Parts: sequence; structure tokens; C-alpha cells
Amino acid sequence: MAAMSTKRHLPIDGFVTAIVVTAVIACLLPARGFMVPVLDWAVKVLVFALFFLYGARLHPSETLEGLKNWRMHGLIMGFTFIAFPLIGLALRVLVPWALTPALHTGVMWLCLVPSTVQSSINFTSIAHGNIAGAIVAATTSNLLGTFITPILAMLLMSTSGGLQIQASSLLDVAIQLLLPFILGQLSRRWTAGFVTEHKKPLKFVDQGVIIVVVYSAFSEGMREHMWSLVTTRSLVAVIVVCLVVLGFMLWFTW
Repeated sequence: MAAMSTKRHLPIDGFVTAIVVTAVIACLLPARGFMVPVLDWAVKVLVFALFFLYGARLHPSETLEGLKNWRMHGLIMGFTFIAFPLIGLALRVLVPWALTPALHTGVMWLCLVPSTVQSSINFTSIAHGNIAGAIVAATTSNLLGTFITPILAMLLMSTSGGLQIQASSLLDVAIQLLLPFILGQLSRRWTAGFVTEHKKPLKFVDQGVIIVVVYSAFSEGMREHMWSLVTTRSLVAVIVVCLVVLGFMLWFTW
């Protein structure tokens, strides 16, 4: 009976299972050849469609409210560009007995970049959170990250060479994220009703985008022979470190 009660309280989430299965499939059957550009374009199209739907779903007043929530934005920026980089620095004590210098560099980069916009918004949507705030905050942090992340890398990682920020990075973010969202907002007269009526089926678009992105990322890693670059011990160490950081930050932000 106790086991049955535990099962009811701790169900296996189908979306998380799908992510794990997708990662395994990508490792066994990664995209290669002509499928690589097809997959890259599929990701771009799906992300564009996702943000169009968010624009169509959100009332302009909700978007404006998300823009005005400066306390939320300040908190998110603080965790993204202050707390996480400090944790990355603290993890240097694990070199070399737990993490190799190269792996610490990778973990440090993980702590310097903002979360991807699509995952931030998708998981917020799945948790029934503040989607408008997530869209504004995630897009803002990614735009700021174009400038702040290279600066932090130079200060904290002793990188050599000049700081290079390409205008195309800002343009890519604007076209991929802001443009479809604005188009969605402008289309609400014709699309808001449809999106509202089909809210439950459309949630699979949110999840589907992440699934495709996971497959694309793991496929790229397999093409670059990622598993041959690390030992089993190093892989276990990275997984443990990432889980500990994740658990700590979930507790800290809570």
C-alpha cells in the first residue's frame, strides 16, 4: 500500500521521459548528412511558431504587466549574471581531483550564459506560471547576455583576445523571438479565439519544441564525437556537479 501511495504522489512525468528517450535516440541515431540543415531549419521554424502562438495567446495588457515587473526582472538578472557566475568560480576548487580544467571551463560557461528562451517559457507554461513575465525576462536576459556573457568570460575565465560582439547576434534574437511574438500580438483579432479554444492541444507545441531542440543538440554532440572526449569518471563527475548546482539553485531561488 505504501508503494502504491508513493507512486500516486511521485508520478513519472511523460515530458521528462520523452526528453530522456529523445536524448538516447539522438545518441543512437543522430541526424547526419542532408538531415542536419533540415533539422536546423525545423528548430528555427518551430521556435518562430512557438513565439507567434505566445503572442497570440497573451493579451497586450499581460505583456505590458510583464514589462513593468521590474522586481522580477532584477531578481532574475541577479541570479543569471551574479549568482550563477559566482557558483562557477566556487567550483574551481574541484579542479583537478573531480573536474579537469577543460570540464570546469565548460561548467563555467554553463554558469555564464542565460537560460534559453524557449526552455524558460516552455517550462513556465507547463508549470502554469507567469508566461508574460517569462517571455519578457528570458528575451531580455538573452539580449543582455550578448554583451554581459563575453565580458564575464573575459573577467572570470582569463580568456585572451578582444571582445567581439556581432550585431548579427542581436538581429538573430530579434528575428527569432521578438518578431513572431509581435506578429502574434498583432494577429490576436483573428487568432486569439482559436488559441484559447485549443489551449490543451497546443501545449504539445511547447513540449515538442524542446524535444526537437534536445534531439538537435545531442545529434550535434554525436557528430563531434562528444563521448570520446570524456572518461566515464569525468562524465559521472559532471553529472553530479550539475545535479548539485541545480538542486542548490532550486532551493536558493525558492
